[in-house]
Amino acid sequence: MTAAGSLTGAGEPAGRAPSVVPVFIRLKLSVLRNGLRQSRGRTVGWAIGVAFSMLYALGLGAGMIALRGNDYAPAAAVTLSLVLGLGWAVMPLFFFGGDDTLDPTRLTMLPLRPRPLITALLASSLIGVGPLFTVLVSTGAVVAVAHSTSAAVVAVVAVALLLLTCVALSRAVAAANTRLLTSRRGRDLALLSGLVVAVGAQLVNLGVNALSSHHGLHRMTSLTAVLRWIPPAPAVDAVRSASHGAYGLMAAQLACDVVFLAVVLVWWHRSLFRLMVSPDASTIQSGPEGGEGRVPRSRRAGGSGDSAAAAGRGERPAGPAGLLPRRLVAGRTAPVMERQFRYLWRDPRSRATLATGLAIGLLLPLVAVVQHGTIYQCLWAGGLLGMQMYNQFGMDSSAFWIVSATLATRKDAALELRGRALTLALIAVPYITVVTVGAALLLGRTEALPETLGLSLAFLGSLIGTGAYASVRFPYAVPQDNPFGNAAPGQGGLVALNVFGGTLTGAAMSLPVLALTVTLHLTGHHALLWTVLPFGAVYGLAVAALALRLTAPKLLDRLPEILAVVART
Repeated sequence: MTAAGSLTGAGEPAGRAPSVVPVFIRLKLSVLRNGLRQSRGRTVGWAIGVAFSMLYALGLGAGMIALRGNDYAPAAAVTLSLVLGLGWAVMPLFFFGGDDTLDPTRLTMLPLRPRPLITALLASSLIGVGPLFTVLVSTGAVVAVAHSTSAAVVAVVAVALLLLTCVALSRAVAAANTRLLTSRRGRDLALLSGLVVAVGAQLVNLGVNALSSHHGLHRMTSLTAVLRWIPPAPAVDAVRSASHGAYGLMAAQLACDVVFLAVVLVWWHRSLFRLMVSPDASTIQSGPEGGEGRVPRSRRAGGSGDSAAAAGRGERPAGPAGLLPRRLVAGRTAPVMERQFRYLWRDPRSRATLATGLAIGLLLPLVAVVQHGTIYQCLWAGGLLGMQMYNQFGMDSSAFWIVSATLATRKDAALELRGRALTLALIAVPYITVVTVGAALLLGRTEALPETLGLSLAFLGSLIGTGAYASVRFPYAVPQDNPFGNAAPGQGGLVALNVFGGTLTGAAMSLPVLALTVTLHLTGHHALLWTVLPFGAVYGLAVAALALRLTAPKLLDRLPEILAVVART
């Protein structure tokens, strides 16, 4: 049998290429399966993440079905479909590096033309949690507006069309922006994705509050006349048209979505063709000798090698003048803190993470001021900055071996953790104080300032303590070359487990301070509420110090395991 015959198979014509769709589907399943096989923790985290996603999708779909027969059901269905489309469109811009299958340049060396490649990628993209989430939510949306047999038939077509449009749009956006997203500038811009998402979430929150009244819902219903013609909303609104017997309008809306899908596929095809035939400018050397050599990763990350070695010797790292006076912090703690400050200043990922925490911690109290909310929203400032203590060693990546080489005794491990904790506290404590005082003055709640600040400091100390333990016991890798996600592919569930589990644990550890506050309120001893401030500060400091002391021996014992995990980028 010839080579062509072996590829096409006995039952296919010799000149016809075999379909690559089954191959891509098997590849997608293999990627998912192999990602889950790497560790039990990753499997558990993924399962928990999927469970939460499915519960949210089922709840959202059930909520839409509960609106069936309501006057605002069509507006809600149209809005939900637009939100789904927008989410799929912007997802590659924020999570490009977190999903290797989004990068089409990995397939440029394969003998595939763009058209069969599009078919295979589209089919494989329908496998996963995202498509299932979209199907469940969109099913609830179409059920909410379907009131006849013909509408039920159109609803099936609408769900399929909505799913294909969302998946194709996501892939087209990823292909069109691949050069940007894989460049240095694109990676640096994508590091601010957390801040963009946070600001967008607060804008959505303000919009939802504005629509909570009857007048707001009425205005939203008026906007539906325009929104229902913005893809992929026409497919969902076609179900409502079929329910009212407007079959001409239904056909026009379905045709609108089909045309939009065709345009997206053409755009995707041209982007893939351009990626396959045009060279990547980032791979072209700048000079005849190949240009300058690449900077080692440890240097790009802020010189972790020299800083860690200096910390092990109890010396200050080479470079500019010391950031901390020796009289304030002495011994190994000082160079550890200076190394962490240099990370925050030089490393784009660390800088963006801190900036996001600072911005959101300030934004939420401002939202409380605008909405005349509660001063206790200032607790978010301490909580978001306290969460920076989690996964301390993931940022070091493979350079953590230098840090681990300098840890010989339990005292070294304790000083390493103390230096990292003090770096965060030196930023968080003044910031929390300023935010809380400002919010109290703007809200006219100066009498609640001591208790709020005391609760914030206790919460911060609890999170620092639990974050140190979680960093040692549940570390995860942070990709250095693809900084669009905060964890390596397949570890999103572990990240979520760290965040939510750590927040709940920190809140539980702060219960004594909260109990004192509630008791003073219930017993009418308002004049003694000022005692919450010193008690919360001392309690948070004690919890953090005790947790660091108990975690230091575990850090020394788990150095090989931590290095094996964080170096897996």
